[in-house]
Amino acid sequence: MERFLFASLILSALCFPQQTCAQFTDAHNYDNTPVGINQIELSYTYAHGNSSIDTSLVVEDAKLNLSQGMVSYTRYFGLANRLMWVSAGVPIAGLSGEVAGTNIRGSVAGAGDSSYQVGALLKGGPALSIAQFDNYKPTTILGVSLSITAPTGLYDATKILNLGADRWSFKPEVALSHPFGSQQKWQVDAYANDYFYTDNTSYRGKEILRQNQLLGFEGHISYSLNNKVWVSGDMRYSFRGTTWVNGVDQGNPQRNVILGSEMNVTINARNSLLFQFAKMLVHQNGPALVGFAMKYDFTWGKGYK
Repeated sequence: MERFLFASLILSALCFPQQTCAQFTDAHNYDNTPVGINQIELSYTYAHGNSSIDTSLVVEDAKLNLSQGMVSYTRYFGLANRLMWVSAGVPIAGLSGEVAGTNIRGSVAGAGDSSYQVGALLKGGPALSIAQFDNYKPTTILGVSLSITAPTGLYDATKILNLGADRWSFKPEVALSHPFGSQQKWQVDAYANDYFYTDNTSYRGKEILRQNQLLGFEGHISYSLNNKVWVSGDMRYSFRGTTWVNGVDQGNPQRNVILGSEMNVTINARNSLLFQFAKMLVHQNGPALVGFAMKYDFTWGKGYK
């Protein structure tokens, strides 16, 4: 039971929700969008991990499964003639797992850590109404955002499984997007981001978990099959993220490479679907994960017919 307890606590502290559920910042995430509109996103994510969670507490035969539903709201607006947005999301998740060859298993369901974001397009993203947007031609975009995860999820240091991390995380990100090719059907997106974590002061009950920042670089190249469907190939590389427990360096810097793909289907001006798949190919001191996500977006606001 102790092995599984350790594995579960590490999973909740290091991998949920950032690395387990959000393998990538989506391609086209910084595309210009009309101001004055609102968006509700309903998403479902499944992730499976089947190797060690952390080198300081190796559980090679752990098999962990996460199913998560999430509701997010985003508001787009203009400031200083630039597009900006704010968003908030709340997940409900179920986590289960076992250690192969033993009777060690468990499960939990409930609320995960909530997330928030503020972002802006600094270049190439003028604030346009829906009517003005008809004449907008995509161009090179420079964008920035700050994502925050709050420790609002289910967490009890005395329990086996947790859905919350019991600490805050902050992810600043810089993005560069460039459309190119015939009729600008191709687009390349490059993102650089950095996760910063506060301490978990109730790790394994009474210990203090501290984690170094986890740096990441992403590349996405996408192609528009028509005006309703685009597909992309995605890659993310992340490194660092060493942990300390009660001031003792665990000697476990991460080096992770994730490959994935996405397909976005625009049903009409108000409705769209996104399908995503990702697999961790390199996972030095990180979990070996594979997963997929499905997202439905509904948009409304002044100017929509």
